Amino acid sequence: MAARGAVTRNTLRQQIADALRDEVLAGRLKAGEEFTVKQIADQYGVSATPVREAFVDLCAQGLLDCDQHRGFRVHPYSIADYRGMVEARTLVVDGLFRRHVPGPKQGPPDEPDLGFGVALVSVRRRGEAAARAARAGDLDILVGYDVRYWRELGRLVSANDHIAEFLHRLRIQGWAFSVPHLRAERDPAAWLWSGHVGLVDAVTRGDDVSAAQVIRDHETHCLAWAERLEARAG
Repeated sequence: MAARGAVTRNTLRQQIADALRDEVLAGRLKAGEEFTVKQIADQYGVSATPVREAFVDLCAQGLLDCDQHRGFRVHPYSIADYRGMVEARTLVVDGLFRRHVPGPKQGPPDEPDLGFGVALVSVRRRGEAAARAARAGDLDILVGYDVRYWRELGRLVSANDHIAEFLHRLRIQGWAFSVPHLRAERDPAAWLWSGHVGLVDAVTRGDDVSAAQVIRDHETHCLAWAERLEARAG
């Protein structure tokens, strides 16, 4: 058994995967950029094994592609890919909210649903931070809070971990595509969605109709931005 606080191969694997994912989401590792296991191992001063394992994880998340002869590269997503991500996650999330928004437990006032309330407080805090960053156009702050917000909300609304993880991967992939384009915008705040708190409010009330409307508004916002990118590319 590893000593408490020791860095194991598994924690190294996760740390390297997290660090590289953050580089992709920040736009510092760009689509199509290539690198080898040895390059990253040398950069972090670790052995090749945890780096190779981290690369496998990132390939599974759709962020990296593997080429047996050339190493790995950051996966390039197209505007059509982004549209597909938005439509897929909207269908799933909208379906979840239409089927059931959890809402507070209905029962005697002396038996509050503390677990649900605590989870909502955490989601709300992340949502408030994400919304502030979106309005300020601060991508460096927004991406991390937005990803955690949607992951926590997905777990709260769906008891199915497979659905929650599927939505999480789509969110990661969406930001991997979006960030480089948003950094090129003169006013990125104009194209950043900031409706996080409104969605939490709807969930808090158990209001599936309002929650579904916020989800549709989010899809409309994202697809309008995709149309703008297509127009500029054309």
